[in-house]
Amino acid sequence: MPTSLQNDIGDRLSQALQHVSISEDAIEQLRYPKASLTVSIPVRMDDGSLRMFQGYRVRYDDTRGPTKGGVRYHPRVTLEEVQSLAFWMTFKCAVMDLPFGGAKGGIALDPKELSKLELERLSRGYIDAIADFIGPDVDILAPDMYTNATIMGWMMDRYSTIRRQHAPAVVTGKPLTLGGSQRRDTATAMGAYLAIATIMGKFSQKPNQTTVAIQGFGNAGAVLATELAQAGYKVVAVSDSQGGIYAKQGLNIPSLRQYKEANRSMKAVYCQGSVCNVVEHEVISNEELLQLDVDILIPAALGNQITGENAHKIRAKWIFEVANGPITPHGDRILASRGVQVVPDILVNAGGVTVSYFEWLQNRSGLYWRGEEVSQRLQERMVHETECVWSLAQEKDIDCRTAAYVRGLQRLGEAIVAKGTRDYYLS
Repeated sequence: MPTSLQNDIGDRLSQALQHVSISEDAIEQLRYPKASLTVSIPVRMDDGSLRMFQGYRVRYDDTRGPTKGGVRYHPRVTLEEVQSLAFWMTFKCAVMDLPFGGAKGGIALDPKELSKLELERLSRGYIDAIADFIGPDVDILAPDMYTNATIMGWMMDRYSTIRRQHAPAVVTGKPLTLGGSQRRDTATAMGAYLAIATIMGKFSQKPNQTTVAIQGFGNAGAVLATELAQAGYKVVAVSDSQGGIYAKQGLNIPSLRQYKEANRSMKAVYCQGSVCNVVEHEVISNEELLQLDVDILIPAALGNQITGENAHKIRAKWIFEVANGPITPHGDRILASRGVQVVPDILVNAGGVTVSYFEWLQNRSGLYWRGEEVSQRLQERMVHETECVWSLAQEKDIDCRTAAYVRGLQRLGEAIVAKGTRDYYLS
C-alpha cells in the first residue's frame, strides 16, 4: 500500500484512537484494504482505433456487510486515490450505521474527450473486467465524479447480462425506470443541508445573518446552494472548474442555475422568464473563493483543496466538507489551531450513500418508496447521526472530525470483536 495513504490513514486513526478503546486486531485490520483490483479496459473508438484505459476497484473492509462505493471518471484517478476513498467510505457507512463496508472505483480518463458511444463501451468494458469482484452481496457500485444515472444503468445492464439474471441491486444511482430510487439525484446535497441546519441551529446566529461560499457548482453544490438560499442563508460566492463569482449582497441561486444551464458559464444574474440581466459581481478564482471572509465555507469540488500551504489564509468560521477529502491532515491541524470548526465529509456528504442504501433495499425487496418517504427516512438518519457526532464532540471536548471517526471506530470495532479477537481466544 502506498506510503502516503498509510500516513493519511494513520493520522486519521491515531487522532480518533486517543478517545476510544478498541481491539488491537481491529486497528490492524483497518490499516489495510481487503482487496484491490487493477484492470486494463480495451475500447474500440469511433474512428476504429483501439485505446486502453486503466481502471481500479478497491474493497476496503466488509466486516459490517458488502462493500459500497462510487465509480469516478477523471484523468487523475489512481489506485492510491481509490484506496483512500474506499477507506473514507468504510467510515462513512459506519458513521451512518449502514450495513455496508467501504469501497471505491474509478477509471483514469477525461470523459469530455469521449463520445457517448465510447463512454458506453468503456462503462460496459469496466464491468466485463470487474464482474467477478462485485455483486449485490459482495460490492455495490454507485455514481461519483463525472458518472451519472445513465452510466450506472449501462453497468447494471452489463452485469445482468453476464450473470444471466436481472440484478438491479449491484448498482445504485440508476435511472428510476431501471430500479433507481426517488430523490437519489439530490441525496448528497439534501444530506449536507440537513447536517448544516442541524449544527448551525444550535447557535443564535440566524440563517439570514449567515454568509456562505461554495466551491463546486455541480449537482451537489448547485442543489445545496438552492436549499440554503431557500432556507434564508446568504450565498455570496460559488465556483465551478473555470472559476467563481462573488456578490457581497448575495447571489440569486435559481437565476444563476438557469443561466449556467443555458450558457455553460456562470454570472451573477437575475432572471425573469428567459431574460437574464447581469447584476454587480466580482469574478474570482477557486483559490480566492476559499479565502473569502464568510461564516460558512463549503468545499464541494475536488479533494486536497485546503492544505498546509493555504490553511492559514482561510477566514471562514465553519467548514462543511461536501467533497471527499478536501482538507489534508496538515491543513486540518492549522485550521484547528485557528479555531475553525470543520464538519467532516464522512458525515456531511453521507446523504448519497444513505439513499443508495435505500435503493439497494428497494431493489432487494421489490417494494419501492415514494419520494416523500425517502426524504423522511433520510432526514431522520442524517439528523440523528449529526446530533450524535456533535454530542460526542462536546462530551469528549474534541473536534467534529475526530468525533465522527470515533463513532465509526466504535461500530467497526464492535463488529470485528464479534468475530473473535486475540482477547477472546486467549481468555
